[in-house]
Amino acid sequence: MKMIILAAGQGTRLRPLTNDKPKCMVEYNNKPIIDYILETAKVCNIKNIAIVNGYKQEVLEEYLKDQGCTFFTNTNFDKTNMVSTLFCAKEFMDDDLIISYADIIYKKEILQKLISSEEEFSVVVDKGWRELWSLRMDNPLDDAETLKIKDGNIIELGKKANSYDEIEGQYIGLIKISKNTINKVIAYYDSLDKKQLYDAKDYDNMYMTSLVQLIIDNLMNVKPVLINGGWIEIDSTEDLIAYKDYLI
Repeated sequence: MKMIILAAGQGTRLRPLTNDKPKCMVEYNNKPIIDYILETAKVCNIKNIAIVNGYKQEVLEEYLKDQGCTFFTNTNFDKTNMVSTLFCAKEFMDDDLIISYADIIYKKEILQKLISSEEEFSVVVDKGWRELWSLRMDNPLDDAETLKIKDGNIIELGKKANSYDEIEGQYIGLIKISKNTINKVIAYYDSLDKKQLYDAKDYDNMYMTSLVQLIIDNLMNVKPVLINGGWIEIDSTEDLIAYKDYLI
């Protein structure tokens, strides 16, 4: 089992906290986000961890120099998005693989449940998302995205939601791809038309949800790993305030 943490972004909505360090080093309750992720991974016996950095990479590598992580760098972090960041670590992808965003904190039970999935491609889906979103905004629907499940498979995610009926949960930024499937996913991504737009984004700026939707539509079933809370996303200074007393 391996893990890739996607930590290339600038975290502009967390400024000035990210003026001199990457987003994943912003502190939540006096501890950097990346520490929570690494501690949870190690509790779940994931020891082979790669981090794809970009913004302030030298700060992050110095901070984690004794953690035994493998580092990859998205040198175009300011011109690309999450999918491009992921495939900077393509050579690391040769085992069952957990993919984690670097701006989320989650209980070990969530990671353990994902690890236990025996499906080819699994995505963590929070059924209790509205409680979390309600801490961040007056109208959760404004920021939520569609996620539809049929016959035990995710059939749609990542679109603008027009009603709560289109939201059976929220994607949280945690994925597992099986060892036997990873080469199919890499080959499929490499085969995509680099001149085409994907959900109005070019190939280099493709959203992760766009790639997952393409996989659903063209490659294989994607299974939800259902949870009910137990995590947070820290994307802005407002989030830090909203979650100050939130016990995950």
